Amino acid sequence: MEVGLRLAGHRFRLVLTSPLQRARVTCELAGFGDAVPVCDDLMEWDYGAMEGRTTAEIRHDRPGWSLWVDGVDGGESVEQVGARADRVVALVRSEPGDVLLFAHGHLLRVLAARWVGLDARYGSILSLAPATLSVLDWERGTPVVSRWNDAAGDPIGF
Repeated sequence: MEVGLRLAGHRFRLVLTSPLQRARVTCELAGFGDAVPVCDDLMEWDYGAMEGRTTAEIRHDRPGWSLWVDGVDGGESVEQVGARADRVVALVRSEPGDVLLFAHGHLLRVLAARWVGLDARYGSILSLAPATLSVLDWERGTPVVSRWNDAAGDPIGF
């Protein structure tokens, strides 16, 4: 897997994965094995009754619907997802070294927003494709997004 090649040779203090299969498989394919600790806070947004439905399908019944503004029926609110992201941010910041996370698009978008101190809803402005690399970092004591949604073939270059 290209992501694995880009991460090869870098030492991570901690590697965590969502318990959901697609994240665990990506973790394995990237060369980090199947024994990586699972972090429940990295699970994808619980979409409740809207799980498996496309935005177009939902908007057929609810014109103008937005996950970020309107939420979901019977699932998590953006604030609940933000609280999970905050716990992950606190965990990552407590580690004295680089941390690698394998998770899901909406959750990672919220995580990046919370990393830089923005409301969880600001995850809506961060497009994120599968199997890309993103780096949340520090610049002179300020949390920053130093790389986002990077699908290029270059090594991650910490």
